[in-house]
Amino acid sequence: MSGRGRLTLAAFGATLLASAALLPLVKPATWIFTAAIVLGLQSGIGTITRRVPLARPLTIAAQAVVTLLVLTVVFAREQAVLGLLPGPEALASLGTLFQAGVDDVGTYAIPAPDTAGIQLLLVVGVAAVGLLVDTLAVTFRSAAPAGLPLLALYSVAAGLSGGGAGWLFFLLAAVGYLLLLLAEGRDRLSQWGRVFGGAHRSGRPGSAAGESGSAFAPARTGRRIGAVAMGIALVVPFGLPGLSGGIFGGGSGDGEGAGGKGGTISAVNPLVSLQNDLRQPDDREVLRYRTNARDVSGMYLRLVALDQFDGTAWKSSVRPIEDVPELLPWPDGLSQDVTTSEVTSNFVASAAYEQKWLPMPYPASKISIGGNWRYEPAGRMLVGDNGQNTKGARYSVTSLDIRPTAEQLATAPAAPEKLRHEYTKVPASLPADVKATALEITRGARNDYERAVKLQDWFAREGGFRYDVDVDSGTGVQAISRFLKDKEGFCVHFSFTMAAMARSLGIPARVAVGFMPGTPQQDGSLSVGIRDAHAWPELYFEGAGWTRFEPTPSRGTVPEYTREQSAGGAATPSAQPSTGASAEPSAAPSASESCPPQLRRLGECGPDKAAGAAESDATGLPPLQLALLVAGVLLVLGLPLLPWLWRSRLRARRLGPGEVLAVWSEVKDTAWDYGVAPDDSLTPRGTAARLVRLGELAPDAADAVHRVARAVEQALYAPRPQPVDGLSAEAESIRRGFHEAASRGNRLRAVLAPRSAVRVSWAAHARWDAVRTTVSARARSLFRRPSAESP
Repeated sequence: MSGRGRLTLAAFGATLLASAALLPLVKPATWIFTAAIVLGLQSGIGTITRRVPLARPLTIAAQAVVTLLVLTVVFAREQAVLGLLPGPEALASLGTLFQAGVDDVGTYAIPAPDTAGIQLLLVVGVAAVGLLVDTLAVTFRSAAPAGLPLLALYSVAAGLSGGGAGWLFFLLAAVGYLLLLLAEGRDRLSQWGRVFGGAHRSGRPGSAAGESGSAFAPARTGRRIGAVAMGIALVVPFGLPGLSGGIFGGGSGDGEGAGGKGGTISAVNPLVSLQNDLRQPDDREVLRYRTNARDVSGMYLRLVALDQFDGTAWKSSVRPIEDVPELLPWPDGLSQDVTTSEVTSNFVASAAYEQKWLPMPYPASKISIGGNWRYEPAGRMLVGDNGQNTKGARYSVTSLDIRPTAEQLATAPAAPEKLRHEYTKVPASLPADVKATALEITRGARNDYERAVKLQDWFAREGGFRYDVDVDSGTGVQAISRFLKDKEGFCVHFSFTMAAMARSLGIPARVAVGFMPGTPQQDGSLSVGIRDAHAWPELYFEGAGWTRFEPTPSRGTVPEYTREQSAGGAATPSAQPSTGASAEPSAAPSASESCPPQLRRLGECGPDKAAGAAESDATGLPPLQLALLVAGVLLVLGLPLLPWLWRSRLRARRLGPGEVLAVWSEVKDTAWDYGVAPDDSLTPRGTAARLVRLGELAPDAADAVHRVARAVEQALYAPRPQPVDGLSAEAESIRRGFHEAASRGNRLRAVLAPRSAVRVSWAAHARWDAVRTTVSARARSLFRRPSAESP
C-alpha cells in the first residue's frame, strides 16, 4: 500500500475512533454507521482525486460535494432531484432538519433519543471533522495539526456528557491520533530511502542490515515514544492534587470504593437536567410503585437535598457516607408529639432509568434493596457506589407520614444553633432586594411558620407568577433577581428563590429534588413519568424536622399543615402493599396522547387510557443486531472484491521500489491475469516472445516487454548490473497493452477475479506445510528418548 493510502486509512480510523466519544450522548447510537459510510466515501473520493491528480482545492471540493450528496440521499431523498441531487427543496429540508436537531439538543436530556435532526447534527459534525483531518493529514501531508479537530471532537463530546466520555473514549481517540502520526512517520521514512543499519552482529536470520529488524528502528522508536507519552498522560493526573483521579475518575465521588466503611459524597447538581426532563415532548415512565398510604398527594419521592448556596448554584455539600443501616435513625428534630404513621411502598424502576440517587419517600425509616448503595445521614438519602444506579432496581421502603399541625409549627422552638448557622447562610452577593422583598411579603407574620406560609402563598397564588419551563434556567443570585422581576419560571426557580428568601429571614432552608407522587393506574399502582420531575423547598422547624412546602403554581399539592382545613387521610399502620397485580414499569406515558403539548408540558393532562400496557417503545432493530446486520452485508459485498484488493496491493508493492525482478514477476502475473499462463522453463527472452505472441500485444507494449526482459537478463547474468530506470512505467504500459488486446469478458475477469490470485492459496498451503513440519520436528525432539550411554 502506498504512503498516501496508509495516511488515508489512518485519518479515517482516527476520526471514527474520536467520534466514538459521542456514543453516550444518544441512544440508540445507530448514527455511527451512517457517519462511517460518509467518512468512507469521503476518503475514497479523496484517494481517487489525489491519484488523478487534481489540485488540492479541487480535491477538497470534490470530497465536500460527495459528502453533501450522501447527506441528501440519507436525510432528504424525497426532496432531492432524481432522489440524489440536492436542489433547493432538498437544501431547505436539510436546513429545517438541522434546526430541528438544534432544538432537540436543547430539549432532551442525555442520553437523547436518536431523532432525525440529532442524527443529522452528529453525522455532519463527524463528516466536517473527518474532512478537515483528511485535508491536513493526507492532502497537505501534515498529520500533527490534524490532532486539533480530533481534540475538539472529543472535547465537545466530553463537555456535553458532563464527563460521561470516560477514559475508554479518550484512549480510543489517542490511539487513533497516534496511528495517524505513525502512518505519516512511516511515509516520511520511506522517502528517505533504505536505512543503513551497519554490520550485523549475529548470524541469526533477519539480523542483517537493511532487513525489517534494523531498517525500521526509527519507526519502532517512534511507537515507543508515543506509547510512553500516552501512558504518562493517563497516569500522571493520579499523582496531582485536585484532578480527581485523572480521566479514569468516574466523577461520581461516591465514596472510597468497594467495601469501604467511610468515604464522602460530593454530588453533582441535579438541577442541570431537571429542566430538560420537564421539556420532554412525550412522557415516559421511570418508576412504578405500590403503597399502603391512603393519601398519596403529599408522597413526594425525594432524590437529593441541596443544602449549599454559594451565589452561583444550589448544590449538595461534601458529606460522609456509610453503609446502609438496617434501621435508619430517627429523623433529626422530629418530636414524638407530632402525629406520624408508617407507610410501606414497593418500587420497580424502569430499565431505561439510570440515576445515582434512589428515589424514595421522606423520611425513610427502613430500606430493603440489593446492590452497592451507601447512606448519607444528613440528607437521609441513598447514593449508588462504584457505578451502582437505579436501572431496573426493585426495592421496598418503609417511611413516616408526618402530619404536624399548624399550631405545632407556629409554636416550634428555635432550631439548634449549629443547624441554624449552617442552613441560613446566604452569599454576600445576594441582592438586597431579595431580603427586602421577603420582608415586605411577610409583614405582619408573628413567627417563622407564618412567614413560610406567606412566602409559599405569594409564589403560588398572590404574586402573579406564571409557570413556564421554557424560561432560561439558572440558579445563581442573578437568576433570582430576574425571576422576581419577570415572575415566570418553573419549579427550580420557585424552590430556590423561596429557600433563599427563607434563609434571608433566618429560617433554615434547603432545596429537595425528586419526583411528584405520580399518576394512579387502573391496577392500583402509581406511575411516575419523567415529567413528574420536581424541585421544592424544605424548611426546618424544631419538633417537625425538615418540612415540605410547595410554592410552584399548578404543580404538586400544597401541604395540609399550610391550609386551614383539618388533616386527614393517614395511612393504616398495619396495612401492607398489595401484591395482586404487577408493578412492572411501562413505557406508556401517564398523560393522554390526545392532550396538547402545552398542557402536557405543564403536567395538567389526565391519566392515559393505555397506561400499564406492555413496554413497546423500541423502533427497529437493537443496535447490536443492526451492527451485525451491517457487518454481514458489508462482508457479503466485500468478498468479491478481495481478489482485486489483494492484486492491487501486490502490484503497488512490486512496482513501488522499481526492482527488476519484482517488476518482471508483475509482468508475468499481469499476462496470467489476461489468460497467458506462466512457463518458468523459458528464459526471460523466450518468455517475452511468448507473452507478445499469445497476448497479441501492440508494438509499444511488445517493445516494453522486451526492454524489461533485457533488464532481467542483465540483473541475473551481468557481472556488474547497471540500474535501469522507468521499469514501473514499462510494467504499466504492458498492462494497458494486455487490457486493450483482451476481450470484454477477459478484461472483467482480470480486474475482479485475477487468475494470479491463486498464489494466495499456494502461499497458504506452503505456510501450513512449513508449520506442520516445524511442529512435527519439535514434537519428535521433545518426545525422543535419549540414547543409552556406553559403559
